[in-house]
Amino acid sequence: MEIDNKRVGGKNAILHAPDGSAASLYTQALTALEEQRNSEALGLLDRCIVAKPRDPAALYARGVTNISMGNFRKAACDLLKTIAIDRTLLHGWKQLGFVQFMLGKEEEAIKTLKKGLEIDPHYADIYCVLGDIYIDRCEHDKAKEAFDIALDLEPDNPEPHGKLAMYYLARGDMKGLKREYELLKTVDAELAEQIGTLYF
Repeated sequence: MEIDNKRVGGKNAILHAPDGSAASLYTQALTALEEQRNSEALGLLDRCIVAKPRDPAALYARGVTNISMGNFRKAACDLLKTIAIDRTLLHGWKQLGFVQFMLGKEEEAIKTLKKGLEIDPHYADIYCVLGDIYIDRCEHDKAKEAFDIALDLEPDNPEPHGKLAMYYLARGDMKGLKREYELLKTVDAELAEQIGTLYF
Protein backbone atom coordinates (compact mmCIF):
# COMPACT_ATOMS: atom_id res chain seq x y z
CA MET A 1 0.00 0.00 0.00
CA GLU A 2 1.24 3.48 -0.79
CA ILE A 3 0.85 5.35 2.44
CA ASP A 4 3.59 7.93 2.69
CA ASN A 5 3.68 8.25 6.46
CA LYS A 6 6.21 6.10 8.31
CA ARG A 7 4.80 3.50 10.62
CA VAL A 8 4.43 4.61 14.21
CA GLY A 9 3.83 2.14 17.02
CA GLY A 10 3.91 -1.62 16.96
CA LYS A 11 1.58 -4.58 17.10
CA ASN A 12 0.14 -3.45 20.42
CA ALA A 13 -0.34 0.20 19.44
CA ILE A 14 -4.12 -0.12 19.54
CA LEU A 15 -4.07 -1.41 23.10
CA HIS A 16 -1.81 1.41 24.27
CA ALA A 17 -3.18 4.36 22.31
CA PRO A 18 -2.83 7.58 24.33
CA ASP A 19 -6.27 8.89 23.38
CA GLY A 20 -9.00 8.69 20.78
CA SER A 21 -7.85 11.72 18.81
CA ALA A 22 -7.90 11.71 15.03
CA ALA A 23 -4.08 11.65 14.89
CA SER A 24 -3.93 8.65 17.19
CA LEU A 25 -6.61 6.80 15.21
CA TYR A 26 -4.76 7.55 11.98
CA THR A 27 -1.48 6.22 13.39
CA GLN A 28 -3.20 3.05 14.59
CA ALA A 29 -4.84 2.61 11.19
CA LEU A 30 -1.49 2.84 9.39
CA THR A 31 -0.07 0.18 11.69
CA ALA A 32 -3.07 -2.07 11.00
CA LEU A 33 -2.66 -1.49 7.26
CA GLU A 34 1.02 -2.42 7.34
CA GLU A 35 0.11 -5.61 9.17
CA GLN A 36 -2.66 -6.30 6.62
CA ARG A 37 -5.43 -6.05 9.18
CA ASN A 38 -7.56 -4.19 6.66
CA SER A 39 -10.97 -4.44 8.34
CA GLU A 40 -9.51 -3.05 11.54
CA ALA A 41 -7.76 -0.26 9.62
CA LEU A 42 -11.03 0.60 7.89
CA GLY A 43 -12.88 0.90 11.21
CA LEU A 44 -10.15 3.13 12.65
CA LEU A 45 -10.13 5.34 9.56
CA ASP A 46 -13.92 5.64 9.67
CA ARG A 47 -13.62 6.95 13.24
CA CYS A 48 -10.77 9.24 12.24
CA ILE A 49 -12.82 10.74 9.40
CA VAL A 50 -15.85 11.26 11.69
CA ALA A 51 -13.53 13.24 13.97
CA LYS A 52 -11.84 15.11 11.11
CA PRO A 53 -13.97 14.84 7.92
CA ARG A 54 -11.72 16.89 5.62
CA ASP A 55 -8.42 15.19 6.40
CA PRO A 56 -6.95 14.24 2.99
CA ALA A 57 -4.44 11.81 4.51
CA ALA A 58 -7.17 9.84 6.30
CA LEU A 59 -9.45 9.88 3.23
CA TYR A 60 -6.58 8.70 1.05
CA ALA A 61 -5.68 5.94 3.51
CA ARG A 62 -9.30 4.77 3.62
CA GLY A 63 -9.37 4.81 -0.19
CA VAL A 64 -6.26 2.63 -0.33
CA THR A 65 -7.71 0.32 2.31
CA ASN A 66 -10.89 -0.03 0.26
CA ILE A 67 -8.79 -0.87 -2.81
CA SER A 68 -7.01 -3.62 -0.89
CA MET A 69 -10.41 -5.01 0.12
CA GLY A 70 -11.81 -4.84 -3.44
CA ASN A 71 -14.28 -2.06 -2.58
CA PHE A 72 -13.49 -0.01 -5.68
CA ARG A 73 -16.59 2.20 -5.69
CA LYS A 74 -16.04 3.22 -2.06
CA ALA A 75 -12.35 3.77 -2.84
CA ALA A 76 -13.28 6.04 -5.74
CA CYS A 77 -15.47 8.19 -3.47
CA ASP A 78 -12.69 8.60 -0.91
CA LEU A 79 -10.08 9.36 -3.56
CA LEU A 80 -12.31 11.93 -5.27
CA LYS A 81 -12.75 13.68 -1.92
CA THR A 82 -9.00 13.46 -1.32
CA ILE A 83 -8.02 15.26 -4.51
CA ALA A 84 -10.85 17.77 -4.10
CA ILE A 85 -9.31 18.76 -0.76
CA ASP A 86 -5.66 18.45 -1.81
CA ARG A 87 -5.13 18.59 -5.58
CA THR A 88 -1.36 18.20 -5.13
CA LEU A 89 -1.57 14.69 -3.64
CA LEU A 90 -0.23 12.77 -6.63
CA HIS A 91 -0.79 9.35 -5.08
CA GLY A 92 -4.48 10.27 -4.95
CA TRP A 93 -4.60 10.93 -8.70
CA LYS A 94 -2.71 7.72 -9.44
CA GLN A 95 -4.92 5.56 -7.22
CA LEU A 96 -8.13 7.15 -8.52
CA GLY A 97 -7.00 6.43 -12.08
CA PHE A 98 -6.24 2.84 -11.10
CA VAL A 99 -9.69 2.43 -9.49
CA GLN A 100 -11.44 3.88 -12.53
CA PHE A 101 -9.49 1.44 -14.70
CA MET A 102 -10.54 -1.46 -12.46
CA LEU A 103 -14.17 -0.33 -12.77
CA GLY A 104 -13.87 -0.43 -16.57
CA LYS A 105 -13.89 3.35 -16.96
CA GLU A 106 -10.75 3.59 -19.06
CA GLU A 107 -11.43 7.00 -20.65
CA GLU A 108 -12.07 8.54 -17.21
CA ALA A 109 -8.95 6.85 -15.86
CA ILE A 110 -6.78 8.28 -18.64
CA LYS A 111 -8.20 11.78 -18.04
CA THR A 112 -7.60 11.46 -14.29
CA LEU A 113 -4.02 10.28 -14.74
CA LYS A 114 -3.26 13.04 -17.25
CA LYS A 115 -4.58 15.62 -14.76
CA GLY A 116 -2.12 14.21 -12.24
CA LEU A 117 0.66 14.59 -14.79
CA GLU A 118 -0.32 18.23 -15.31
CA ILE A 119 0.57 18.76 -11.65
CA ASP A 120 3.84 16.83 -11.91
CA PRO A 121 4.91 15.43 -15.30
CA HIS A 122 7.81 13.66 -13.57
CA TYR A 123 5.71 11.28 -11.47
CA ALA A 124 6.76 7.89 -12.83
CA ASP A 125 4.07 5.81 -11.10
CA ILE A 126 1.29 7.49 -13.10
CA TYR A 127 2.99 6.49 -16.37
CA CYS A 128 3.02 2.87 -15.17
CA VAL A 129 -0.77 2.89 -14.65
CA LEU A 130 -1.27 4.65 -17.98
CA GLY A 131 0.80 1.96 -19.68
CA ASP A 132 -1.37 -0.75 -18.14
CA ILE A 133 -4.49 0.91 -19.51
CA TYR A 134 -2.97 1.24 -22.97
CA ILE A 135 -2.02 -2.45 -22.97
CA ASP A 136 -5.60 -3.31 -22.04
CA ARG A 137 -6.77 -1.18 -24.98
CA CYS A 138 -4.24 -2.84 -27.32
CA GLU A 139 -2.56 0.54 -27.82
CA HIS A 140 0.88 -1.01 -27.58
CA ASP A 141 2.92 1.93 -28.86
CA LYS A 142 1.38 4.24 -26.25
CA ALA A 143 1.95 1.62 -23.54
CA LYS A 144 5.62 1.27 -24.47
CA GLU A 145 6.03 5.04 -24.53
CA ALA A 146 4.47 5.38 -21.05
CA PHE A 147 6.69 2.64 -19.58
CA ASP A 148 9.78 4.13 -21.25
CA ILE A 149 9.02 7.54 -19.74
CA ALA A 150 8.60 5.97 -16.30
CA LEU A 151 11.90 4.18 -16.73
CA ASP A 152 13.69 7.35 -17.87
CA LEU A 153 12.35 9.18 -14.82
CA GLU A 154 13.26 6.43 -12.33
CA PRO A 155 15.74 3.96 -13.85
CA ASP A 156 16.29 2.20 -10.52
CA ASN A 157 12.58 1.78 -9.78
CA PRO A 158 11.66 -1.90 -10.30
CA GLU A 159 8.04 -1.14 -11.25
CA PRO A 160 8.73 0.25 -14.75
CA HIS A 161 11.09 -2.68 -15.41
CA GLY A 162 8.38 -5.13 -14.32
CA LYS A 163 5.80 -3.34 -16.49
CA LEU A 164 8.13 -3.46 -19.49
CA ALA A 165 8.74 -7.16 -18.88
CA MET A 166 4.97 -7.78 -18.99
CA TYR A 167 4.70 -5.56 -22.08
CA TYR A 168 7.31 -7.66 -23.88
CA LEU A 169 5.59 -10.85 -22.76
CA ALA A 170 2.23 -9.60 -24.07
CA ARG A 171 3.88 -8.78 -27.40
CA GLY A 172 5.60 -12.16 -27.59
CA ASP A 173 9.01 -10.45 -27.53
CA MET A 174 11.11 -12.93 -25.56
CA LYS A 175 14.35 -11.01 -26.26
CA GLY A 176 12.84 -7.89 -24.66
CA LEU A 177 11.54 -9.96 -21.76
CA LYS A 178 14.98 -11.50 -21.25
CA ARG A 179 16.61 -8.05 -21.32
CA GLU A 180 14.25 -6.74 -18.59
CA TYR A 181 14.71 -9.96 -16.63
CA GLU A 182 18.48 -9.39 -16.59
CA LEU A 183 18.03 -5.75 -15.51
CA LEU A 184 15.57 -6.74 -12.80
CA LYS A 185 18.18 -9.02 -11.23
CA THR A 186 19.95 -5.86 -10.01
CA VAL A 187 16.89 -3.79 -9.02
CA ASP A 188 14.39 -6.41 -7.78
CA ALA A 189 15.86 -9.88 -7.44
CA GLU A 190 12.59 -11.36 -6.15
CA LEU A 191 10.59 -10.22 -9.19
CA ALA A 192 13.39 -11.35 -11.49
CA GLU A 193 13.30 -14.78 -9.88
CA GLN A 194 9.52 -15.02 -10.41
CA ILE A 195 9.91 -14.10 -14.08
CA GLY A 196 12.88 -16.43 -14.49
CA THR A 197 11.02 -19.35 -12.90
CA LEU A 198 8.03 -18.86 -15.20
CA TYR A 199 9.73 -18.08 -18.50
CA PHE A 200 13.42 -19.06 -18.50
